[in-house]
Amino acid sequence: MIAILITIMVLEFKTPHEATLAALRPLLPLFLSYILSFIFLGIYWTNHHHLMHITERVSGSVLWANLHLLFWLSLVPFTTAWMSEHYHEALPVAVYGLVQLGSGMAYSVLYSRIVRHEANTKLHEAVGSDWKGRASHVAYATALPVAWLWPPLSIGIYVAVALAWLVPDRRIEKKV
Repeated sequence: MIAILITIMVLEFKTPHEATLAALRPLLPLFLSYILSFIFLGIYWTNHHHLMHITERVSGSVLWANLHLLFWLSLVPFTTAWMSEHYHEALPVAVYGLVQLGSGMAYSVLYSRIVRHEANTKLHEAVGSDWKGRASHVAYATALPVAWLWPPLSIGIYVAVALAWLVPDRRIEKKV
């Protein structure tokens, strides 16, 4: 599913009519937004893979929590395209951040459902208090009102969170 979302995002790129570097310049905001969202989705892909790898059983609540995560992630192509066209305007930048926050919170719900359903002590020991996830939620929540003051600063916060998660979470790998 996440690979499909990445593919949908790249389809937003339209081929320039001229074969010059100048013709690529208008695509720069879309390309930068695409990179950020690609990294964002890649982080979810790898962490979701690790999470599901350690999960032994799945309940209905885990399935619904997973669908909840997929709902938020499915909004990434739309918000990426909108923000790339209006990166200096508050609403598109804030909505992008809202999708980031919703995705992060949905991932936390999925994690908690798995731990609760399985009493998965290996997973709980590996992730612990998930301070990085909580800090990301705070950063995204902070970026939302900041978008109304200075949208580029909100985008900077989104980049900082992505960079913090760029290295795959090895806590689960060590417990498996």
